[in-house]
Amino acid sequence: MPQFDLYQVDAFSAAPFGGNPAAVVPLDAWLPDDILQRIAEENNLSETAYFVRNGEGYELRWFTPAVEVDLCGHATLASAYVLFEQLNAGQDVLRFATRSGELRVRRAGDRLAMDFPAKQPQAEEIPPGLLQALGLPAAQALYRTDDYLVVIEDEALIAGLQPDFAALAAFDVRGVAVTAPSSRFDFVSRWFGPRVGVNEDPVTGSAHTSLAPYWAQRLGKRTLTAQQGGARKGQLVCEVQDNGRVVISGQAALYLRGTIHL
Repeated sequence: MPQFDLYQVDAFSAAPFGGNPAAVVPLDAWLPDDILQRIAEENNLSETAYFVRNGEGYELRWFTPAVEVDLCGHATLASAYVLFEQLNAGQDVLRFATRSGELRVRRAGDRLAMDFPAKQPQAEEIPPGLLQALGLPAAQALYRTDDYLVVIEDEALIAGLQPDFAALAAFDVRGVAVTAPSSRFDFVSRWFGPRVGVNEDPVTGSAHTSLAPYWAQRLGKRTLTAQQGGARKGQLVCEVQDNGRVVISGQAALYLRGTIHL
């Protein structure tokens, strides 16, 4: 009976029960895609990450319970945490080959810093039904990458959002981020992705590849602090760079280690 180690890591949190949980499964070689998908479905977390050593780097893939996705920030952070803290990886910088190109993760004090390609949001008209699906009376603006970015001005509205997930799933985007300026952070947000099988992701690193460039331009600063989440929250530091990339940093905590029996 094949057995595989499994780690559950709370990404973007200094302690368990915060941030965004991700499962991480190190592999010696790739399993069939249908098995990877079934493990992710069984884990029932927003993402399960798998990596395989390839020379000096790693191949990295991410699966929601429903589909494989092109990019997942918090599961990348969790994978780097497992390599650095549990598997004693000797590299100063981890290099991951992914569907979104090469991603690099390094230690940055008590955080791990992920170097991602930035995405520049493009302004669009708010489509009919979107605000109703979110339960919002109005929005200042809408921007689009592979997500919708809905900008509002009242931070207090973020915590009270109760979207109609079936209605949100009808929009042809990966997910919907609702974001606002904050008194304690540079900005706050929540992210909803029922179309990819994740009604709400507590902390979405990949969404900040779009959120950070928007807020950097609006606030006129390159380094931003952010908090994401509803009842469960996590914190991030985002550095928007001149080379078209954004460095997203956060802490991580191990919640459990177990064994998968197939």
